[in-house]
Amino acid sequence: MDKNALTGSLFRLDNAFGVSGDEGEVAEVLRKEMEGLFDVCDEDPLGSQYFIKYGKDREKRVLISAHMDEIGFIVNYIEENGLVRFLPVGYHDDRTAVNQDMVINTDSGKKVYGVTGSKPAHIMTQEDHERVIKIEELYLDVGTESRRETLELGVQVGDYTGFHRQGYILNDGKYYTGKSIDNRSGCAAMVEIMRRIQGLDINPTVCMVGSVMEEVGMRAGGPMVNRFDPELVLALDVTLTGNIPGVEERQCSEVMGGGPGIKFYDWDPVLGATGNNVPRKLTRKLIATAEKHAIPYQREVMVGGGTDAWSASMAGMGVLAGGICIPQRYLHTAVGTVNLEDLDHTVQLVVKFLQDYETL
Repeated sequence: MDKNALTGSLFRLDNAFGVSGDEGEVAEVLRKEMEGLFDVCDEDPLGSQYFIKYGKDREKRVLISAHMDEIGFIVNYIEENGLVRFLPVGYHDDRTAVNQDMVINTDSGKKVYGVTGSKPAHIMTQEDHERVIKIEELYLDVGTESRRETLELGVQVGDYTGFHRQGYILNDGKYYTGKSIDNRSGCAAMVEIMRRIQGLDINPTVCMVGSVMEEVGMRAGGPMVNRFDPELVLALDVTLTGNIPGVEERQCSEVMGGGPGIKFYDWDPVLGATGNNVPRKLTRKLIATAEKHAIPYQREVMVGGGTDAWSASMAGMGVLAGGICIPQRYLHTAVGTVNLEDLDHTVQLVVKFLQDYETL
């Protein structure tokens, strides 16, 4: 594993701002990471980034996506005393938004920093201690004393806001933690795949897509398929893991260090209609590739989420679509954590899959 190249990309991508609907900064970082690795670069009206590498057969197209966006917040009101109110963008656990460092990305591109506050424990009632504070009740303190001062900083209703935390490798080991591991780890894997297929004899034309607005409804899948017209779509994303206190393996059977998850099924009962039952001919081919090249893998079944493969599968006349997922701890928090060996094995699996690919 070229730890420096892979983790370097992960670090730079993870620390870029990219809340759903405001992915411009992470798109710029992704374009820099991809320099020299593609034949054609393009962008669609939604902001998704396309990096095309021609294969021996230009008409045989495989699309691999990794969403660039992260969950975050959006400013919806500024109080007379200067405090900033905000609403969630994407699915949050309200408990994780209290007492956090935050950053607002203003229209000018200027960053405004602040902290979320709550009632001190000293004066909380028993009821306060037992109640989860909703995001809608929180506020962001940007160090001002009036609405005018806050507006003068450049903050306005509609500005996107995210967690302000720099990622790092835990104790120089093999675990990386960051604010937007979901899904900058997928983006980093996509970059590394492009690095490793340079000079290889790849049959299909490969299109890597840094997609937008996955966290608010997997909105990019249809447009990217209609634009590129692939015969296969693979979504690189993260997935839930068990084997930690409070999360048994029978609930989330994948574990850190066990290799990438080959997706069989996902479904979000909250959204109802979203989900992907991956055709067996694709899962069998991915497993055969992993076993042929001695790459560790896990079989993934997930309830409570989905990927771009859901919306991609129904685009046009229908597309064969599935996913390869990177095990992650602490999903949808500012401290998401991945095992770098899992990340590297994800890269290995996709590279070998592309090398062996003829058709499905």
